[in-house]
Amino acid sequence: MSLKDRFNHRLERSRAPSLKNWDRRPRADLSVAPAGVAVDCGWGRLLFGQTFTDPKSLARSLQEEHPGKRDVALYLNDPHVVLSYAPQDLFLDPSHTFRLWFERYQSCTRRPKGFHVRLLNSHTDAVAIQRLYLAHHMVPPGAEFVWNQRTSKVLSYWIAEDSQDGSLLGVVNGVDHAAAFQDPENGASLWALAVDLQAPYPGIGEALVRQVVEYHQARGRAFLDLSVMHDNSNAIRLYRKLGFERIPAFALKNKNAFNEPLFIGRQPEADLNPYATIIVDEARRRGIGVEVIDAEAGYFALTLGGRRILCRESLSDLTSAIAMSRCDDKAITQRVLKRAGLRVPEQIRYQALDQAEAFLSRFGRVVVKPARGEQGAGISVDVRDPETLETAIALARRVCEVVILEEFVEGDDLRIVVIDFKVVAAAIRRPAQVVGTGCHSIRDLIQARSRRRRAATGGESSIPLDAETERCVRQAGYGMKDVLPEGEVLQVRKTANLHTGGTIHDVTADLNPVLAEAACAAARALDIPVTGLDLLVPDVRGTDYVIIEANERPGLANHEPQPTAERFVDLLFPRTVVREGLG
Repeated sequence: MSLKDRFNHRLERSRAPSLKNWDRRPRADLSVAPAGVAVDCGWGRLLFGQTFTDPKSLARSLQEEHPGKRDVALYLNDPHVVLSYAPQDLFLDPSHTFRLWFERYQSCTRRPKGFHVRLLNSHTDAVAIQRLYLAHHMVPPGAEFVWNQRTSKVLSYWIAEDSQDGSLLGVVNGVDHAAAFQDPENGASLWALAVDLQAPYPGIGEALVRQVVEYHQARGRAFLDLSVMHDNSNAIRLYRKLGFERIPAFALKNKNAFNEPLFIGRQPEADLNPYATIIVDEARRRGIGVEVIDAEAGYFALTLGGRRILCRESLSDLTSAIAMSRCDDKAITQRVLKRAGLRVPEQIRYQALDQAEAFLSRFGRVVVKPARGEQGAGISVDVRDPETLETAIALARRVCEVVILEEFVEGDDLRIVVIDFKVVAAAIRRPAQVVGTGCHSIRDLIQARSRRRRAATGGESSIPLDAETERCVRQAGYGMKDVLPEGEVLQVRKTANLHTGGTIHDVTADLNPVLAEAACAAARALDIPVTGLDLLVPDVRGTDYVIIEANERPGLANHEPQPTAERFVDLLFPRTVVREGLG
């Protein structure tokens, strides 16, 4: 073995993640550093366990957590001892700590496509960061806090920005330990990584992590640490790919409401889908009892005092069977809304092929859909020729024997959620699309995009590789095996349903009052307390619209950070409403 190999072998052994080596860290040097170091990260404090003089003082410091924050104590030699001083308040966090030694880091020459990573540089960035953290159910640091850190030597915020429209796609926070407390180990750490669940480009998380690594490496730091939930297999796979290794460092946190899922164990509602979970979580926060009846189908009961209400996601006992049947049949929905003086597209029920072809000839472009159905099943949009029309009718009949033909109307797909006859949320729904890399086929791009959408939505969203997708690709002048040029955006579905890969973008603040009133009038005409109205609009700030559908069971989880679940529970249990200014 050469001298160089022997040196590398000893280096590997000395830095192996074992308790023996962990105890050999230069703790004596901590005498030059402040004692009891806690860095405020906005979402809470990061307490450096190795700087505390005794376990009891660390436990006491953790118990001083401010309301609404989420403190983390890391680098504890003896977490079980600290825990023994406050077992009723603290718990051992079920996360792993990973470390990347910078001398082992291998940079990547491949540049991100479609986005770039940069430092926070405006208050607008800080507001967008706050919004992204809220969408991820993370404790937000606060836009003002983030903005005030723009010149900090301790905290740095990096964002991934869409090169096309400048929108925020991801964010990550770096902490420089040497700048924070003259860390004798000369380390740094990474926190609060979040990527927009609807981002169209791959590799955003990796690019953000690499940026934090290379930033602290350039500042002369020795390593970067991060903490990740033990069951987050996708993130762990990425970190291992970049060279991170597990180290025996453990974290303690407080038993607060935000951390509750981490220390109370698996609950019956854990198997509910996101649309039911958001309601159940809000009910529990108010002390309302929850009984899961059928998790797979999203059925549960909410109980408070003598009041018990059965729900299937956002469909409850308060929605009558008549109201539900009106929404369930798209033809009836159209007739009810038309009689109420609301704008709806022209529509006929399919009876014969020649009748359908005459309707197509009249409008030039039509929509074919089953009279009953949900999640975009069996719908073909922008049908332009008799051959495609016949295929679309056959596809719709697989879902429902009754088929509807509707005039095609240009515009953005707008979903407005109305609860208790008031608008709670509005969002533009965009059809699934892929972005070319110049080296992958359209089929491969669709499959990759579907994997990311499934991971981001708990399996709720993916792009079907079916005849409708192939039709949309052909209509754009491509085949599924063709390589899409780098940077080119291709829409691969016409419908904007989440379940077929669509994305949802909140526009509640921009909604024109005329559109809001039309949605409320539609809910009143259908006499339904909770509904999702689908409109086609040229502009959400304008007054033009047509209403195409009403959904009796809208997905409330799709509209965060709007308070959809809160308003739903307000409707069910009005006595639990927390009014502004009251506790």
